[in-house]
Amino acid sequence: MRINDHQPLTSYVAKEDRYEQMPFRRCGKSGIKLPMISLGLWHNFGHDADFKNARTILRQAFDFGITHFDLANNYGPPYGSAEENFGRIMHKDFRPYRDELIISTKAGWDMWPGPYGNLGSRKYLIASLDQSLKRMGLDYVDIFYHHRPDPETPMEETMGALDHIVRQGKALYVGISQYNAEDTAKAYEMLKSLGTPLLIHQPRYSMLDRWVENGLLDVLGDKGVGSIAFSPLEQGILTNRYLSGIPADSRVAKDGRYLKQDQISQKVIDKVTALNEIAKKRGQTMAQMAISWLLKDPRITTVLVGVSRAEQLADNVKAVQNTSFSAGELAEIKAIIEA
Repeated sequence: MRINDHQPLTSYVAKEDRYEQMPFRRCGKSGIKLPMISLGLWHNFGHDADFKNARTILRQAFDFGITHFDLANNYGPPYGSAEENFGRIMHKDFRPYRDELIISTKAGWDMWPGPYGNLGSRKYLIASLDQSLKRMGLDYVDIFYHHRPDPETPMEETMGALDHIVRQGKALYVGISQYNAEDTAKAYEMLKSLGTPLLIHQPRYSMLDRWVENGLLDVLGDKGVGSIAFSPLEQGILTNRYLSGIPADSRVAKDGRYLKQDQISQKVIDKVTALNEIAKKRGQTMAQMAISWLLKDPRITTVLVGVSRAEQLADNVKAVQNTSFSAGELAEIKAIIEA
């Protein structure tokens, strides 16, 4: 029997009330609104991960109203495998919902051998996006980022490549990640002169990593550029996960590439323990409060979370229910994190 072309190719049907669950914020001065929680596929979506679990997480995310899925060329492991697996899930589950999704990817870190598979050259960025689109089975991404500053390539070349990619129709918008305040202002002006606005900046930002407060947030606010904060839980430190020691199944115990045991010092544990007491009084988990603390600033468009289980995502999403802090709470939190 021939399959009706109008029938969905998946058994997955998104929940009808998904947009009633997630608030959205405008991304800078653009026409795009993003969910206050976005899902990152940095970990747990590569070939070493459980495909069924990854599919469950993505389905639940969309059912919660999370429309933004964030990837990069080197997410895995191995490199490229998160995009490959996302492409499989996209085809199986989300093809009917493509126009409801914001899908992003990036290039900037090492991806393939030789001088043309890293940093910020025109050749690398354009070739990398072509490869990413093939892996995901997409005609275009909604946002394409330069993943990190390149001290060697002229910024004019990198921004020119981003502009070219938009004009090719391979990305609708462009962003940058981890640029400092000064370079962000330069990138903004270069892209503006080319006619391709800088939509969004993706900085690392958490209660324990506040470098963006030294000028970057002011630039984003002044220029009308959106922001998406990654590592809001400091690789799991800003949860209750490590308050009683290092669990055997934790990321730091199994994979020390991104979080090392010496980062979880007694001083850090003491801070998180004190913060957790404030979270309890607010009726939140530690993770929820850490996310809410970022979202209290309207210049933060959305917070990018990464999870290994659907239950973690359900916990994180509840952060949007309370993003207001009293003056007393803010003062207490500041005293703890700056001690």
